[in-house]
Amino acid sequence: MTFCLGISVNDGLVGIADTRVISGNENISARKLSIFHQGRDSFFLMTSGLRSIRDKTVTYLEEDLRGREEPYNRLFKAANAFASEVRRVAAEDGEALAKSGLTFNMHALMGGQLADDPEPKLYLIYPEANWVEVGPSTPYQIIGASGYGKPVLDRTLQYGDSMQFALKVGCLAFDSTRISAADVDFPIDVVLYFAQTREMVVRRFEQDDLREISDGWQERLRNSVANLPSPYLDGFWADIAAGRRAWPREVGASTGL
Repeated sequence: MTFCLGISVNDGLVGIADTRVISGNENISARKLSIFHQGRDSFFLMTSGLRSIRDKTVTYLEEDLRGREEPYNRLFKAANAFASEVRRVAAEDGEALAKSGLTFNMHALMGGQLADDPEPKLYLIYPEANWVEVGPSTPYQIIGASGYGKPVLDRTLQYGDSMQFALKVGCLAFDSTRISAADVDFPIDVVLYFAQTREMVVRRFEQDDLREISDGWQERLRNSVANLPSPYLDGFWADIAAGRRAWPREVGASTGL
């Protein structure tokens, strides 16, 4: 499994990708984040799915970029180019994969800003090679193990948040996934794209680098649950302590007890 998260906020883009890869009975570490430079412009790509599909498709895209006389001036054109390579690999390998009981399951997140883009763009690209733009209404997308980190993002992240806040929330979403999914783990690769300066920064984080935020989040969650106002539940426990253990009649009727 994979955890790749792309976030789009007003100030730029945040990308987080784990590096755990399952190869047969072995767990190995491999980069799922690629950076592409076109002169002064750049964009990033994060992928999930079979590693062989990912490597082949990214290699084809690299060849396309190197062979062009003029670089792409809009990111959607680079997304279309990548989508074409996805279809090419699907045509070449899809039938053989299906005979082996495997699914052509590649998803990708592409983000950045090219010469004629008025603002940074983030695209989610499906295995069928169609894509959607990630926008302000839902300013993030996860590919791979999406269920565990989604609640913290849905409850906290907004398009108007700072990139620093988005990075912190993204790390918490990854940590929630790492705790619950055995095939997602450190190290993680983080990419930041700053809209104002058009600068891209990439850094790898090990578990010790984020231990403090992970432990602090867990402690605060436990304390928050303990301190939540819950008058109805408190009354329920008071009834139990006083020996009043009968269920409300409507509960018995609805459950057939």
